[in-house]
Amino acid sequence: MRLKGIPLSKWSIWHWLFVISSIVVILGTISMLFPYVWMLATSVKSRQEAFELIPTLLPQQFQITTYIEIWKTIPIVGAILNTLTVEISVITIGTFVSSLAAFSFAKLRLPHKNFFLILLLSAMMVPYAALLLPQYQAYERLGMTNTLWPLIIPGFFGNVSMMFFLIQYMKGIPNELIEAAKIDGASYFGIYWRIMIPLSIPALAAQVIFWFVGIWNDYFAPAIYLTIPERQTLQPLLASLNSAYSSGTNFPLIMTGAVLASIPMIVIFVVFQRFFIESMALTGVKG
Repeated sequence: MRLKGIPLSKWSIWHWLFVISSIVVILGTISMLFPYVWMLATSVKSRQEAFELIPTLLPQQFQITTYIEIWKTIPIVGAILNTLTVEISVITIGTFVSSLAAFSFAKLRLPHKNFFLILLLSAMMVPYAALLLPQYQAYERLGMTNTLWPLIIPGFFGNVSMMFFLIQYMKGIPNELIEAAKIDGASYFGIYWRIMIPLSIPALAAQVIFWFVGIWNDYFAPAIYLTIPERQTLQPLLASLNSAYSSGTNFPLIMTGAVLASIPMIVIFVVFQRFFIESMALTGVKG
């Protein structure tokens, strides 16, 4: 047995550590992928096979009837459209507001800006459950319950975690670029739009992806404000499917809903994984 041309008898402790760490990484990867593989395999099993006393990983009888049945069982198309409506409206306006605020805190000379920044960041320490009752009462009196507005309106004011990340990133952009733009007669908004945004695309893309995933997987707030199935987003609707069939009558249907909900997230990660990696690298450098 040889490693990069080195005989086994001459292996040092670093070679053994490399082998052990590789085995640990492989086992960790398998342990993380196994639940998804099990979920995917269960979704194409029959009801009887899914509840066998000694279950098997691969289905003995491959069937996709649950993927046809789920479209008839729950209004999943409407739930996906509702979720995308929240995603597009919140991320579009919220990202603009967050990046504009980050530019102001990072590059402009504002009075008491450190105090206001700490004030904004301190809001992240307040648990959402503490704000739920007054917010629900406010939206109910405005007639907005069972609508998407309670999920959309808060996002119009930006995302504090995105703003803080962009502040750290924009501080690394040379101030000489801003001074040169001022000499050329650019306004502050022109500097933000033509210089800061193009240079901040890697950080913006990573934060937008994280925000998209967070909204897509959000269950708590939609479950509180949306009680009519036709108005619900995807996660509360799948939760209702789970409660309706948790007795064991159609466990593959539950797994089918989970598979369909996870497909967009997997596609996003595969397509935009470069931005995830860049985001982690930037966080390490800035932190």
